[in-house]
Amino acid sequence: MKDFKIYISIASILLIVYLVAQYNKPNAINWQSTLAKNDKIPFGTYILHNQLEKLFPDAEIANTNKSIYNVFHNDSLQQGNYLIIAKSIKLNKFDFDEMVKYVKAGNSVFMSAFSWSGYLADSLKIESQAEYAKHNVSFNFVNSKLRAQSSYLFNRDIANQYFSSLDTAKATVLAQNYANHCTFMSYSFGKGHLYLCATPALFTNYSLLTRQGNDFVEKAFSYMPTAGHLYWDQFQNGDIPEDVSPLRVFFANPALQWAYYLSLCGISVFIFYEMKRRQRIIPVVEPLQNSTLEFVTVVGQVYYEKRDNANIAHKKVIYLLEHFRDYYRLKTNKLDNEFIDTVSKKTGVAIEFITDLVHSVIFISAQHHVTDHELIRLNKLIEKFYSQTGHNGK
Repeated sequence: MKDFKIYISIASILLIVYLVAQYNKPNAINWQSTLAKNDKIPFGTYILHNQLEKLFPDAEIANTNKSIYNVFHNDSLQQGNYLIIAKSIKLNKFDFDEMVKYVKAGNSVFMSAFSWSGYLADSLKIESQAEYAKHNVSFNFVNSKLRAQSSYLFNRDIANQYFSSLDTAKATVLAQNYANHCTFMSYSFGKGHLYLCATPALFTNYSLLTRQGNDFVEKAFSYMPTAGHLYWDQFQNGDIPEDVSPLRVFFANPALQWAYYLSLCGISVFIFYEMKRRQRIIPVVEPLQNSTLEFVTVVGQVYYEKRDNANIAHKKVIYLLEHFRDYYRLKTNKLDNEFIDTVSKKTGVAIEFITDLVHSVIFISAQHHVTDHELIRLNKLIEKFYSQTGHNGK
């Protein structure tokens, strides 16, 4: 027991030293694209959400956290503008129909996302993808009254998304990039308008800390008419109100989070030590034998029941990057334009496809939640790559 007390004392001292070191360690910049209104990281939307009152001085600002159908169907919304900034937007037919009713009544809906799916994408015939370019992509408004003297140009490829497909008979192009690809457009329904933007990163903190970012956002929002109400959608981006439980305080602070985990580990070690000292000998029971087929079936069933799309997607990304390293002797620590060009040359696969594949890998790697559509799209891209290169995957 004396030895155990010494062990506890040493562990406590080490824990204190570790916590002090963690507390004084500078925080690394989090480049994850969350688009969340409370996130002050580069790709959060804290600045935009807090500047809405200045951008829409005559409007009452309100947040919504229900699905599009539930928000519009109960007629609780007043005349105004509805704003959605999200990583992906997927609307079914019921969502779309209720939204169109709201727009036809003389209201405006403004949406911006990296990817579009569901009935919305099918009905409006829209698809989006990343522009392949060796340099940052420039873009500008089409309207001469809004057009900037010098085209907008941002670092970190935040403006490289564009609409690769749209209904040219119904859509009005409002902005386009250097390659004349549409990045911002509108659809008319009755007395109102639906605005779609392919570059949601332009509405983030990173963009709004620049003069160009502020100028673009102000002009883009100027298409929406003056109204008494502005609604900020939290549902599509999963930006629902945060947990207010006591544990949230621990998990919000990295040092306290590690202290929590280390404390659990310490308690577990203590319990294990005490059990080992006191428990009686337990007879060994031979485990049931399991065949390889049964094992694969069980593992597959577990993944299916958990619906852990993010885990599956991240594993697919890991295996693909390992394939790049092992078979093509490529470094995968920097997935930039040079890497894309090298993969295309070594594999003989079209550079446009490799660009789409790599951008999808980058997008998935940054996500904590992956939808069925995103997982299926990633899997199709990877399988197509293996097929074109004559491999069956890892």
